[in-house]
Amino acid sequence: MVLAGEASGDEHAARVVAALKARWPRSRFLGIGGQRMKNQGVELYAELDGLAVMGLAEVIPRLPFLYRLSQRLVSLLDRGDVDLVIPVDYSGFNLRIAKAAHRRGLPVLYYIAPKVWAWGARRVRKLATYTNRLALIFPFEAEALVRAGVNATFVGHPLLETSAAEPDRRAFCRKWGLDAQRPILALLPGSRPQELRRHLSIFLEAGHRVEDRSPEVQLVLACASSISPSAFRALAVPVVDDARSLLAHSAVALVKSGTSTLEAALEGTPFVAVYRTHPITYAVARGLLQVDRISLPNLIAGRDVVPEIIQNQATPDRLAELILRLLEPDCTERTDMISGLLSVRASLGEPGASMRVAGLAEDLLEDAWGPRLPG
Repeated sequence: MVLAGEASGDEHAARVVAALKARWPRSRFLGIGGQRMKNQGVELYAELDGLAVMGLAEVIPRLPFLYRLSQRLVSLLDRGDVDLVIPVDYSGFNLRIAKAAHRRGLPVLYYIAPKVWAWGARRVRKLATYTNRLALIFPFEAEALVRAGVNATFVGHPLLETSAAEPDRRAFCRKWGLDAQRPILALLPGSRPQELRRHLSIFLEAGHRVEDRSPEVQLVLACASSISPSAFRALAVPVVDDARSLLAHSAVALVKSGTSTLEAALEGTPFVAVYRTHPITYAVARGLLQVDRISLPNLIAGRDVVPEIIQNQATPDRLAELILRLLEPDCTERTDMISGLLSVRASLGEPGASMRVAGLAEDLLEDAWGPRLPG
């Protein structure tokens, strides 16, 4: 059973499934996820459009659906159809399934740890109790988790094995109707509907202010592959569904805090990290969070590599000023930021995270079944 509730988790889980199928060609996979997992032959009991919610206020309307889904998945565990459970990120839901699997004596390999470094000790105790192995994607997570009794292993970050950006700037610009001679300001406002509602208009307004003062800049909007670019046609801004290549060929970017900030770091693209959420969610999070940074590059580096603009601080004027500063010739902030991003990239290990996770899965099944593995 493989469980992914978000687009990034679907992508990373699909690679793990592919690696497992190479080892066990006759195995059956079931779970929750998206199109990439479906393409790998996973039998899905729910898909991303019903799962991708984030934040306390936003998740409340989905609770009845999520409860029914969890009951259905637990019934599959009770039927004896499952030999191994692999939750992928999506901790609010997946920890409940991990708990149910543990109580039924099933091995649990959790891939992409819940953010215990942000939320505190309660989830650490749950991980130590309900998981057999934890596959970590950030090097800074390992020490505290192992010290707390979690059987955790750093496997490297899965973004290192994603498709590389289009290396030819002219080819990229030609494909998307862009001017290869003009600098690009990339706008990455998120992929979930609630993220787009809270970031898209502010990003566009900030971008237009940048255009007004620096007319040579061209705005380009990135959209998730799960969203049709035609949905943004009325905005009169070029839209691409290849965020990694867009970042690689952009002079600067506005990025909703999340996985995309790490993609920007991997491409060495200077950016401003932004996050806005429901006021109730933000108020609760402020009281619970145990970190003072939100963007992944800053968390990995342990210092402020990129600026972070949160909630009502994220006005179009504020964002435009920060972007214009990063576009200035001889900008020391830009040079320092690029250097910091390169250091972040170097700390993430080597490609091959999915194969390492598959190896951990094989170890767990050998422990449970001996050398004669199921499938």
